[in-house]
Amino acid sequence: MRKMLYLCRRKLHVTSMRKVIGIGETVLDIIFRGNQPVSAVPGGSAFNSMISLGRSGIEAQFISETGNDRVGEHIVSFLRENNVGADNVYIYPESKSPISLAFLNEKNDAEYIFYKDHAHDRIDFSYPDVARDDIVLFSSYYAVNPVIRPQVKGFLDYARQRGAILYYDVNFRASHRHEVVKLTPNILENFEMADIVRGSDEDFEVMFRKQGADLVYRSEISFYTKKFIYTQGTQPVQLRAEGGLSREYPVVLSDETVSTIGAGDNFNAGFIYGMMKYGITRDTIDRGLSTEQWDAVIGCAQQFSANVCRSLYNYVDEDFGERMRKEITQTTE
Repeated sequence: MRKMLYLCRRKLHVTSMRKVIGIGETVLDIIFRGNQPVSAVPGGSAFNSMISLGRSGIEAQFISETGNDRVGEHIVSFLRENNVGADNVYIYPESKSPISLAFLNEKNDAEYIFYKDHAHDRIDFSYPDVARDDIVLFSSYYAVNPVIRPQVKGFLDYARQRGAILYYDVNFRASHRHEVVKLTPNILENFEMADIVRGSDEDFEVMFRKQGADLVYRSEISFYTKKFIYTQGTQPVQLRAEGGLSREYPVVLSDETVSTIGAGDNFNAGFIYGMMKYGITRDTIDRGLSTEQWDAVIGCAQQFSANVCRSLYNYVDEDFGERMRKEITQTTE
């Protein structure tokens, strides 16, 4: 772990004027411990990642929709307060904002119940400007939802044509298991569009009833994309990539763990931060990352993920973000 932290702090070349664009759902996460609410925070998989990136000095924009209510107003304000562009968050006049109940167990893992106004489950947005080497993050049910699939896929196609790097976090919850057959074409299409795919052991068990990085990579991923990150809770992070590259990275557990709700989302944020910091461009993706580059960006991912587990919030704390902001600023000087 010390080696990874060292790599994350090294000063390497960073390409300036790049940005990250996230596309995904917004919710208000109400967090319970022992059946008692202990926190209520804005959330959503890609949303959480974007807040952490905004706090860490990365130019960030978010595409989403929310309801015309106090929750929606809070979500839009929260994005802007954390340096994330919200011009492409559409507010539906007659819709209520989604709510999520997250129940923490004795291991600080969460079980979820979602409440959403599905009658207004749609999206209406104009494309933000996308430039070569920008990074687009897409994830979760939002990335496969048939109702909004034409708009989401249209944007992803546009981003690819513009030379952006596409990062797909599968994040497929068990609550959608009954929809797997219907959604599989969209999932596979996402694999094909993505430059990097990250998924958990739970995701692939739900979708394909398969576990193990090698089996999942060989049977479900490698045909579509060669860069694959397989996470499995407290067990080592597994990397599989072109050229037969196979590496694992131990997860360092902390006695300070309060909640794991944002761990995966912030792994994504840290990985993307690392790509920005170490100048991982479209050309780098096409050539293939070196072992040192993989170690560096996954080291950053581990840092972000570890930080978020120390609080009930879904994103890195502001002090951590300020440190990351200073580090990435120093690399561009």
